[in-house]
Amino acid sequence: MVEALSEAERADALDGLPEWDFDEARDAITRSIVFADFIEAFGFMTQVALIAERMNHHPEWSNVYNRVDILLTTHDAGGISPRDIDMATAIDAIVEE
Repeated sequence: MVEALSEAERADALDGLPEWDFDEARDAITRSIVFADFIEAFGFMTQVALIAERMNHHPEWSNVYNRVDILLTTHDAGGISPRDIDMATAIDAIVEE
């Protein structure tokens, strides 16, 4: 069973993820990413989907043309867990490529 991060652990983790915002209402982290066009956004989502499947941790997300909105939380833990931080870090690495 994965456990949710404490407030202090969450704050420390989010310090290392400056592009992500804390959604207090859902105890989640969110990020919106704008790409050049739909093809670039869809390619990014494909890369994330492959990582998510390997990690067995899937984002809540939506795509409208060139924008991808992502929400990460661990439902089984009832909030943000290390799995969300690992996924956010992997997503950031793809965006930085």
